Amino acid sequence: MKHISLLLLKLSVFFIFLGRAWQHIFWDAPYRSFFWDESLLKPVVESLFSISWQEYATSTTTDTVIQKLILFNGLVYLAAAMATITIRQTLKQWQKLLITLGGVSLVILTLLMTKEKFYHAAQFFEHSIQFGLPFCLLYFYTKKYNPNTLILTLKILIAVTFVSHGLYAFGFYPVPGNFVDMVIQIFNCDEETAITFLYIAGIVDFILAVLLFVPIAAISKSALYYAVFWGILTAFVRIVANFQIEFPLLSLHQYFYMVLYRLGHGLVPLAVVLMPMVTTSNSVLKTELKKVP
Repeated sequence: MKHISLLLLKLSVFFIFLGRAWQHIFWDAPYRSFFWDESLLKPVVESLFSISWQEYATSTTTDTVIQKLILFNGLVYLAAAMATITIRQTLKQWQKLLITLGGVSLVILTLLMTKEKFYHAAQFFEHSIQFGLPFCLLYFYTKKYNPNTLILTLKILIAVTFVSHGLYAFGFYPVPGNFVDMVIQIFNCDEETAITFLYIAGIVDFILAVLLFVPIAAISKSALYYAVFWGILTAFVRIVANFQIEFPLLSLHQYFYMVLYRLGHGLVPLAVVLMPMVTTSNSVLKTELKKVP
C-alpha cells in the first residue's frame, strides 16, 4: 500500500509537469498579462530601452520574445516530468534541480493566472495541489522526512484546493462561465439548474475540507474517497464537455492537457488513503518506500 502511495505521488507530479509542458509548447500561457501590463512595466521599458510603451507593446519582437519564453518554460516542465518519472531508489542531483525548477515555475505560473483573474486569492490557492506537490515529492527524499508530516501537508493541499474551487462554485466569486457551460453540456440542463448544482457542489467542498481533519478514521477516509471521486471526475469533465466527435484528435489535443495537470486532484487523496499515519521509524519506512520503481 505504501509503495503504491509513493507511485501515485510520483505519477501526479509527472502528469502536472507533462500537462503544463503540453500547454506551453503547443498552446499558450498568461505571461502577456505581466509583460503587457502598462501600469507596471511602462516606467521600466521607457527608462531601460529608451522606447515608448506603444512601440514596445505593438512590436513583433516583444511578442516573439514572450512566445520563446513560454516555449522555454514548456521545455523546463517537460524536463521536470522526465526527471520525476525516472526517479528510482534515490533522488539524483539533476532530478532534484529540474523538479525544483519546475516547481518554482508552477508557482510563478499560478501568480500570473491570479493576476489575470483580478488577484482573486482563490485563483491562486485552487492550484495548491499542482504547485505544492513537486515540493512534497522532494521532501520525501530529504533526511528530515516524516511520513506523518507529509500526510498532513497533503491533506492541507487537498483542503485548500477544494475550498478554493468551492468558493467559485458557491458564488463567493463570480461563477466562471466555463463551470456553468460544462455542467450544462454534461447534464443537458438549463443555466439555473447548472448554477444550483455548482452551489451545492461548493458547499460539499467546504464540508470535505473540514472532514479531512476529523480524528475519526472512518470519517476522514470517507472524505478522502469523495475527493478521489470528485477530483478525477472534474479532471476528465474538461475533455468530456468539450469533446467534438467530428474532430476527435483536435479535441484531445486542445483539452487533454487540462485533464493531465488536474489528475493529482484525485490521485493525491488516493495516495493519502493508502498511506496511513504510522509509528514505524522513518528510516525503516523510507527504505521500504524507496523500493518503489
